[in-house]
Amino acid sequence: MHQYPQRPRPDDQPHPQHRPAGPYEARQPQAPQGYPQQPYASQGAPYGAPYGEYEQQQYEQQQYEQHGRAPYQGGPPVPPPPGPRPHPDGGDGYDGAYEDAYDDEPRPRRSRRAIWISAVVVLALLLGGGGFAAWKLEWFSGNGETVSFGKNPASGSGGEAGKAGGAPAEATPSGDPDVQMPTGPKAQFKQTAKLDDGTIVAKTTLVGAKSGFTGDVWVWAPKQYDDPKYAKSGFPVLIALPGGEGYPTNYWADRSLGLHKAISDGVAAGTSLPYVVIMPVLNPDAKYYYDGSDIPGQPKMGTWMAEDVPNFAKANFRTYKSRDGWAFMGSSSGAFVGMKTVLQHPDKFKAVIASGGEIVPDSPLWKGHQAEMDANNPEKLAKKLIDRKGPEVYINFQIGTKEGGKDRMVKFQQEYGKGPVKTTIRDIQNGEHNGWHYVRGMKEGSLEWISKVLKAPKPEAG
Repeated sequence: MHQYPQRPRPDDQPHPQHRPAGPYEARQPQAPQGYPQQPYASQGAPYGAPYGEYEQQQYEQQQYEQHGRAPYQGGPPVPPPPGPRPHPDGGDGYDGAYEDAYDDEPRPRRSRRAIWISAVVVLALLLGGGGFAAWKLEWFSGNGETVSFGKNPASGSGGEAGKAGGAPAEATPSGDPDVQMPTGPKAQFKQTAKLDDGTIVAKTTLVGAKSGFTGDVWVWAPKQYDDPKYAKSGFPVLIALPGGEGYPTNYWADRSLGLHKAISDGVAAGTSLPYVVIMPVLNPDAKYYYDGSDIPGQPKMGTWMAEDVPNFAKANFRTYKSRDGWAFMGSSSGAFVGMKTVLQHPDKFKAVIASGGEIVPDSPLWKGHQAEMDANNPEKLAKKLIDRKGPEVYINFQIGTKEGGKDRMVKFQQEYGKGPVKTTIRDIQNGEHNGWHYVRGMKEGSLEWISKVLKAPKPEAG
């Protein structure tokens, strides 16, 4: 067993609520506002148990061995429960992806003959069946290449999220005055993943003009974005925020979580709008959690999220000028930031899907800055919005039935879910604190709910 070094924390305390980024996130109850929480293992039965701690330890061991990253010191490893592991899509099948990295019993060694036989069988399958079909799909073909979004309807150039050979000319906007054509300058995108329908996830680095922070951003556009019928239409934007450390990656950019496919499937089924998805880093480093806020003396992550990221989307995509085309979604700490930003800037954003139960700011970096922390507290922001009677905002909470935190959502709904603050709570049956299950909840109704309150793109007739 590896003994991991301790990452430094303020006052030698552990980090509050966040965990290493990944679709399975270890959870623990929130501490009083502005103070660090106690170590995970001391909390008794943690949220998301028994899988959360196990996934955390597995992630930390991998990071420590591969990258030398000092992980969070979180108590003894917890072995996985007996029986099959849950499948990411909510099924019960064990897919072999999560072997116990802390099994103390020696495993039987396979004979060389058995290994060679297995290799031959796998090779035969690859050449003759499903493996070859998967190979032809070229899921990873083009990764690292420069790509662009938006097709010139006159020449057909530049689209299909196609190879960039200069910025394609944009069509003249439709008669809708709310349509915002790309303002530029265009970013340079590098493909990071390709979906089965040919759409891509791409990455760029954004230098925040207003926050002064520089960080990576991933983007995805639906097939409709390059359809000539929509060339003069704006598209709704969904800013997707991760939980965990939220740095240096955003796990919603990983196609395995199924977020982009869930949107595409919803569009086909008539239950989702075709969103342009923007996936920025959540924090400026992996040391602390910054509550997506401008904490005095720290990087201005509130300005990054509310100003720089939306301006980046407007520079590169056809969007809407009004708040009717802007929303957030997020899990855990990312859900908090999304909800807080919508309540803080209701003139810019209209709705949020908030998964995982985070309600109040609790970064240890708020210490000594109570007034500023209150200005970033969703409870206080909701009260102000109620007192001034609008504008209306829409908060769709999601919570798994196998995780804790619903009591906080219910309390918020009872106290602040009135007047212009519209709230709903979706229970995800057998759901845990992870991205796969939150995407399942979106497919089961949250995407449809949020799509009903946002503005759809409008195709040209004919």
